[in-house]
Amino acid sequence: MKFTAQQIAGILEGDVVGNPDIEVFKLSKIEEGFEGALTFLANPKYTPHIYTTKASITIVNKTFKPENNLKTTLIKVDDAYLAFSKILEYYNSVKLNKVGVEQPSFISESSKYGENVYIGAFSYIAENVIIGNNVKIFPSTYIGDNVVIEDNSIVFSGAKIYSETIVGKNCVINAGAIIGADGFGFAPNDDGSYSKIPQTGNVILEDFVDVGAATTIDRATLGSTIIREGVKLDNQIQIAHNVEIGKNTVIAAQTGVAGSTKIGENCQIGGQVGIAGHITIGNNVKIQAQSGIGRHVKDNEILQGSPALKLSDYNKSYVHFKNLPTIVKNINDLEKNKWE
Repeated sequence: MKFTAQQIAGILEGDVVGNPDIEVFKLSKIEEGFEGALTFLANPKYTPHIYTTKASITIVNKTFKPENNLKTTLIKVDDAYLAFSKILEYYNSVKLNKVGVEQPSFISESSKYGENVYIGAFSYIAENVIIGNNVKIFPSTYIGDNVVIEDNSIVFSGAKIYSETIVGKNCVINAGAIIGADGFGFAPNDDGSYSKIPQTGNVILEDFVDVGAATTIDRATLGSTIIREGVKLDNQIQIAHNVEIGKNTVIAAQTGVAGSTKIGENCQIGGQVGIAGHITIGNNVKIQAQSGIGRHVKDNEILQGSPALKLSDYNKSYVHFKNLPTIVKNINDLEKNKWE
């Protein structure tokens, strides 16, 4: 699909400087631009590239004033970075704008779906499923009994959504994610074996939740595992049964959250963080990568380490950690001199 500079300027409410009819069909970095590409300049350190880029159109801030001749057509906007993000979003929506039910696929007669829905080939839609308007379900996806997927949500190929799960509006579930599998619930027996505890609850994703590829969110033992509005989960994350994650919290890849832990709003949790079960983490908490959390955490804390310490304490302690061999040697020398 091709767009002219004038069409793009209309989307962005920007001004064209150069050829308004020049067309682009792909996006690129400014330093890797080519004829037919659209790029942008937001970071001043990339300014030299605008004089050499082969991109046909470049989005720039209105404050940009070229010091040399340009071969690229400019679209001037208030904020080039935000404008390019808007174009990426628009491009993605056009690319994903599929409609219809492909065959072969299975949709139970008891299930219902709304308008402008896309259901890809080899998808399985079980009994009593409700799918809203503009939902996109890509090929080879499994949707279990009594699942609800609300308007404008996207489920990418190979995702598995188990029974009773509720997915809100404008959610994105990426390829290979598993929503609603059984929680890790087993009771020890006297002979050392384990008996499985039935997991009878569900998973609720509120609106605007993103779930990364190969991330798993377990159903509750009783009640619900709840991912609140605006939460963003990276790839390969494990969320255990009965966990609750507060509004607009973001969690990076390979983090694991054990059962029944409650995480507050607006938290930022780095990659490979391990969080123990049955604890509460407050609002606005920041946890650095590879930290281990085994205690309750108050609002606004910044933590690092395993077991995690306040970031300021960790940084002070780290000075001593890395100098430990020298410190030990100095102590040994003092002890030796003491007895000479």
